[in-house]
Amino acid sequence: MNHFGRKADGATLDSIGLGKVANAYWNLTPAELVEETLMNGQGMLTNTGALAVDTGEFTGRSPQDRFVVIDDTTRDSVWWGPVNHKFDPEKFDALYARMRAYLTNRDVYVRDAYACADDKYRLNIRVVTEFPWSNMFASNMFLRPTAEEIDNFDPEWHIVCAPDFMAEAGIDGTRQHNFAVLNFTKKMIIIGGTAYTGEIKKGIFSVLNYVLPHDNNVLSMHCSANVGDDGDTAVFFGLSGTGKTTLSSDPNRHLIGDDEHGWSENGVFNFEGGCYAKTIDLSQEKEPQIWDAIKFGAILENIGFQDDGCTPDYHDATKTQNTRVSYPIDHIDNIMEPSAGGHAKNIFFLTCDAFGVLPPISRLTKGQAMYHFISGYTAKVAGTEAGIDEPVTAFSACFGSPFLPLHPTKYAEMLGKKMEEHDVNVWLVNTGWSGGGYGEGERIKLRFTRAMITAALEGKLDNVDYTEHAVFGLQMPTSCDNVPTEILDPRNTWSDKDAYDTKAVVLAQKFIDNFDEYSDFANEEIMAAAPKVAEKV
Repeated sequence: MNHFGRKADGATLDSIGLGKVANAYWNLTPAELVEETLMNGQGMLTNTGALAVDTGEFTGRSPQDRFVVIDDTTRDSVWWGPVNHKFDPEKFDALYARMRAYLTNRDVYVRDAYACADDKYRLNIRVVTEFPWSNMFASNMFLRPTAEEIDNFDPEWHIVCAPDFMAEAGIDGTRQHNFAVLNFTKKMIIIGGTAYTGEIKKGIFSVLNYVLPHDNNVLSMHCSANVGDDGDTAVFFGLSGTGKTTLSSDPNRHLIGDDEHGWSENGVFNFEGGCYAKTIDLSQEKEPQIWDAIKFGAILENIGFQDDGCTPDYHDATKTQNTRVSYPIDHIDNIMEPSAGGHAKNIFFLTCDAFGVLPPISRLTKGQAMYHFISGYTAKVAGTEAGIDEPVTAFSACFGSPFLPLHPTKYAEMLGKKMEEHDVNVWLVNTGWSGGGYGEGERIKLRFTRAMITAALEGKLDNVDYTEHAVFGLQMPTSCDNVPTEILDPRNTWSDKDAYDTKAVVLAQKFIDNFDEYSDFANEEIMAAAPKVAEKV
C-alpha cells in the first residue's frame, strides 16, 4: 500500500482492517483533492472557483437509515425509538466486513482531523473516504491539525465512508441499501450507499451529543454562535431554513461557528472548523458573507447552473431545495480565533412560522424557554418536500432531535441550569410569515429580523414596554428601532382578526399535542408555559 501526503510515522489503516486498499492518500491539500475529483469526473469548477458536485440519489440525510449499535455501552443510556434505531453488534461486524471487502484494492482518501475547539474536550477523528470530495468535505468541516499535530496524530474515532457500497437489507439488517451506523464501543461510524456529505458531519455531532453531556457534563447544542466586540456571546438555535447560519453571519460580530457547539464551564466553543450553509435563493445582497465564502476551497452540492454552464444558479431547485455549500470557517473574515467565546448572554430560538401566528420577536421566561426548547418548532412550507402543499408543523426536540442519542430532557435540564447560572436573556424569533400564512401574508423582511436581533443584543429591548400574546403568553415589545411598530404584534398585521385568532388556537393545539410525549418528564414551571387554548375556544 502506497502513502501520499503527510501522516504520522507508522500510521496505517491496519487497525481498522483496511490494510489491503490499493492506495491510501493521506491528508491531501484541498487543491489536490479538487484535482482528484476533476480527474475522476466527479465534479467541476464553477466561475467562483468553488468545486461543484452532485451527491446523487440522496440530497439530504436519511434519518430512518441511521442506526446505533446496542451493547453494554449504550443499552441503558441511549434514547431508543424513532430517532435512535437499534443495530446488533454482530450485524455491525458483518456489515463492516463486507465494506472492507468492497474497499480491497480500491483507492481511499484519509483525513486526520478533530472536533471541539476547546482542547479539554478535543476529539481526534480519522476519516477514510471512497471519494476525494468527501474527504475535502471532512477537511472543510472538521478542525484542521497543524503539521506537527499530524506527525503525532492518534485517532480516537474512525469514520469509513463508501458511497458506492450498497447494503443488502436482508443480509445486513439495514432498512435499505444506504446506512449510517454509530458504534460507541468501537468508536467507529460506517456510512454507505449515500454520497450526501452531511452524514459525515452529523455522525460526529451525534457522537459529541452523547459523550459531552453523558461523560463530561458539557451541553452540546445544535446552534450557531457569535461574539460582539464587547465579548458578549450570542447563541442561535433553529432548524434548517430558519436563518441560523444567515443571522449568525453578522459583519458586526465575530463568528464562532454556524451549526454545532458545546457549552462548558469555560463558555461556548465550536465543534467544527467550517460552515455548511444552504444556498437556495442565496444572494449577495442578503447574505454577503456566505456569498463571498463561495470560492476555491468551497464545495457546492446539487446546485443548478445558468446558461453558461459554470455560473451557479442559486434559485434552481431542480435537484433539491437542500442545495448546500461547505467551506472552511476562515473563508469568513470576522471569525473568532480560536472558535470559542464566553458564556452566552443572549439565546435566540429561531422559527420559520409559515402560519403567520408567532411574533417576529418575543421575550421568554425561563419556563417558556424550556418549553420552546423542548418543542423545537418550525414549519415546512409548500414545495420544500414532496407531498407538502400547505404549511406543516415540524417539531424537533432541542432543535436537533435526529442527532440526540440521549433523551431531550437531559439537554433541556442542562440548558435550564446554564440559564440560571449566567442570567441569560432568551428570545423567540419568527423569521417566517406575517399578515397571514404562507401564500397569503408576506415573509418577514430579513432587515427587520436583523434589526430586532441587534436591538436585543445591544440591550435596547430591556426597557421598552411589552404586551402579552393572548394564546402563547409571549412578551412582545411594543417598539423596536428600525422596525415598523405594527408588525411587532402579529395579530395587527392580519386584516381578518378572527381568522388570526382561529389560526393561533390551531397552532397552539399542535404545540400541546406535540408536547404530550415529554409532559411526564417536564416540571410544573415548564408545563405552565404551554399555550392557553381554552381561553380562545
